[in-house]
Amino acid sequence: MISSKFISVLTLAASIFGSSVAFAADVPAEGVSPRIDAIKEAGVLRVGVLANTPWLVENTTGSGEPWEGPAWILAQEYAKQLGVTLQPVPVSHETKVPVLASNQVDLSITPLAETPERLKVVDFVLYSKTSVCIFGRKDNEKFSNAGSVDAINNADFTVAYFIGGGEENWVKERFPNAKLRGVTSSSAPAPIEEIMAKRADVAAINRIQWVLLNKKVPGLSALPQENNCQDSSEKAAPVGLAIDKGQTAFLDWLRAVEKEMQPKLAADEARIVETMK
Repeated sequence: MISSKFISVLTLAASIFGSSVAFAADVPAEGVSPRIDAIKEAGVLRVGVLANTPWLVENTTGSGEPWEGPAWILAQEYAKQLGVTLQPVPVSHETKVPVLASNQVDLSITPLAETPERLKVVDFVLYSKTSVCIFGRKDNEKFSNAGSVDAINNADFTVAYFIGGGEENWVKERFPNAKLRGVTSSSAPAPIEEIMAKRADVAAINRIQWVLLNKKVPGLSALPQENNCQDSSEKAAPVGLAIDKGQTAFLDWLRAVEKEMQPKLAADEARIVETMK
């Protein structure tokens, strides 16, 4: 049996350490992060915004929050914990990264894929990922029986891709044993016509775009099958928000808050993906 004296010692220890040890997501004290000190002094958290569904979606209804999605929820939490106002600053594809070095924003919450080139100039707070699905016709018995993406790497399969498209190199590396069919790029998110005309068995498509395609074109299915391919790790790249380099205390706090918020962020992403039209 645990004695009352031992319990008292534990209670005293908890009291002492509980009052002196900061939780991981506590806002750094004054003087620890120059960026946080500056944000608090200004009373505003400036965030670069550029729509990128499902992570950051502009609300054009004229009522409610101006933006929604996991990136906005996370930015709201940062502003709340800092006790400041959240201020969206519109950016473009050309300025969404340079705007950090020029100190026009504190965060670029425009969803960005983490790449080696970007890591040279910014640090990331990652909360999601982009990846691809492999889709084909349901009535293609060969595809229906494949069961896995690995099974596509077979001479019996023809894989279509857009010449010069973002998936071309990946398709060639991922399916070296399959027949490859390069076609001229179009405005479509993937070479859908090749699949529908049965000139190819499968093609790759971004996992978010797959959800839209599956709603608009009946008779298709995708691999990996689980969770409608939304957990695919094929051609995966982390996605998150970015800050300028050299802000260790600020970055550690941002990442700690994101970690605590992750279930809520994932749920909101799934909600938006499900309602996309």
